[in-house]
Amino acid sequence: MPTTNEFDIATYILEKEGEMSAMKLQKLLYYAQAWSLVWDEEELFESDFQAWANGPVLPSIYNVHRGEFKVNKDLFKRDKITILSQESSETVDAVLKAYGDKTAQWLSNLTHEESPWKDARKGLDPRERSTDSIDKGAIHLFYSGL
Repeated sequence: MPTTNEFDIATYILEKEGEMSAMKLQKLLYYAQAWSLVWDEEELFESDFQAWANGPVLPSIYNVHRGEFKVNKDLFKRDKITILSQESSETVDAVLKAYGDKTAQWLSNLTHEESPWKDARKGLDPRERSTDSIDKGAIHLFYSGL
């Protein structure tokens, strides 16, 4: 079981990268979770991503940044912040090194080309709303094959 939650990871990412668009944060969280499933063989946090029209989204994070274009670490700070394990921080740092300089739109487009998001949206129109979860097993299987 993870000891961190999505707010801990969001705060960590924003501390490292600084202010960014809400969409970019969502995609960096997705890739951090995906690569943790592959490299560390465990989830960074329990929450599931939903297959929204613009790519994977964590509703709990969205509910905090709803209506905001830009987000910063102060938005996600909680009374109790869990310090990431060395393994988790190394994974998130590697994801930030690989994806951190990409734009939100580039990251969103990338998720649209990958099967975990596409499979979770099967049968839906491109702009149609969805609350269907993206299966963590599908995420692990896809990214472990890259």
